[in-house]
Amino acid sequence: MNKKSDKVKAFDYKKEYKEFYLPKNKPAIVEIPKMNYIAVRGTGNPNKEDGEYKKSIGLLYAIAFTIKMSYKTSHEIEGFFNYVVPPLEGFWWQDGIKGTIDYNNKDAMHFISIIRLPEFVTKKDFEWAIEEATKKKNQDFSKVEFLSYEEGLCVQCMHVGSYDDEPKTIELMHEHIKEEGFELDITDIRYHHEIYLSDSRRCIESNLKTVIRHPIKKIK
Repeated sequence: MNKKSDKVKAFDYKKEYKEFYLPKNKPAIVEIPKMNYIAVRGTGNPNKEDGEYKKSIGLLYAIAFTIKMSYKTSHEIEGFFNYVVPPLEGFWWQDGIKGTIDYNNKDAMHFISIIRLPEFVTKKDFEWAIEEATKKKNQDFSKVEFLSYEEGLCVQCMHVGSYDDEPKTIELMHEHIKEEGFELDITDIRYHHEIYLSDSRRCIESNLKTVIRHPIKKIK
C-alpha cells in the first residue's frame, strides 16, 4: 500500500457487517464466527477516571492505530487494505453472578476490552505492533494480547440510552429467546458482550447506541 492508497475509501466493518454491528432495536438471534481481537483484561468500575478500564482503552487504540498506519512504515502486512478501526467492545462479568450484571456494584466488574482486527493481521503483525508502539510511545503494552474468539450462537439487540438502563433491553432479549426455544448460556468463557457505537464523551446519555449480545443455546 502506498500514499495514493490514503485516498482509497476505507473498508468499514460496521457497514459491511451490519448483522453484527447494526442490529435493530428488537432482539434477534445471530451466529457470530471466529474473529481476532486486540484485548486487554482488567477489573473495576469502568467509570473510574484512573481505573483499569479507561487505561485499557488507551492501550487498545494505540495498538489499533499502529496496525492501521503500518503501511507508512517499513513493515509490510500481506493483504493489507485501508480500513476504519472497528468499534470498541467489551466482555463483562462479575464473580458469582450468572446471566446478568449488577449495575449497582460496578467495582466488582471484570472485563476484557477488545477491538476487532482485520483478517489479514497475523499474530506476527500484532507482535510487531506491540514492539513498535512500545518503542515510539515509551509505554508498557505488556497487558495487550492477541485474542482469537468464536462467540457462536447469540441473541443481540440495539440499546439506545444510558448503560444503566440496559437491564430493560436485556429483559426483552431473554423473553425473546424463551419464545424461540433457547436459553441463556453465559459461562466462564461466554460473556455479556457490549459493542459501543457512540463516544460517551461526545454523546448525551439518551442517544448512546450500544449493541448488547448474550450467548445462548437450544433448550434440550
